[in-house]
Amino acid sequence: MLLIKVGGGANINLEGVARDVAGLDDQILIVHGANALRDELAARLGVEKQELTSVSGYTSVYSDEPLIDVMLMAYSGLRNKRFVELLHQNGVNAVGLSGLDGALVRGMRNKGIRVREGGKTLIKRDLSGKPVAVNRKLLGWLLANGLTPVVTSPIIDERNVAINSENDDIVSLLALALRPTWVIQLIEAPGLLEDPDDPASVVSLVPPQQLARWEDRVGGRMKRKLNAIAKLTQVRGMKVLIADGRTEKPISDAMAGKGTVIG
Repeated sequence: MLLIKVGGGANINLEGVARDVAGLDDQILIVHGANALRDELAARLGVEKQELTSVSGYTSVYSDEPLIDVMLMAYSGLRNKRFVELLHQNGVNAVGLSGLDGALVRGMRNKGIRVREGGKTLIKRDLSGKPVAVNRKLLGWLLANGLTPVVTSPIIDERNVAINSENDDIVSLLALALRPTWVIQLIEAPGLLEDPDDPASVVSLVPPQQLARWEDRVGGRMKRKLNAIAKLTQVRGMKVLIADGRTEKPISDAMAGKGTVIG
């Protein structure tokens, strides 16, 4: 089984991903983002996007009700259904789901995010949280019956409310629940880079014991991604790859060793 995380950047080659999926003879679960589309729709609708940086250095989007509405449009609406459409056009029997559907991914709402503003430490509360449980029965039925689930945010919290959650955390939770052979993270870079400004500086291998050091070195989305991946390094037989989602054959390239292997 393969678990494929398709990043939400504007330059991800969704057509190439769909063609690659069609050529694979295995059970496949896809998780995708839509951050670029979310930002575009938010700007068109006049919804202000605010980014928060926690005191521990992790960035996240402040998720109030207007932003959740935009997420429903961008993630589980336009991007999810167009991606499902594209997969069908390539002969893949895909079904699109958010974490809300069938309580596929259940979360626990954050009590608050500690941030520094104006020299003070503040607690920001919003509609976001951590994924804590997966509806394995539903996913198992879909996979066993030859369907390819295409999963995205938002997820559902303990009050049955839609909340935002980091897709990297969702991927790690799904991987721990389903134990795929491959976890492939497709991003807008050739892999983890020694120098963020040099695309040729790909780090081919990161041993698990070095993940914490790398997490301290990097910033932005990669910092959170490495933190989520660290949870998977103790699972034997699971290959975790970070690879370029912009190539002609993103999944094939990743499985051929182009990118960064964690493990």
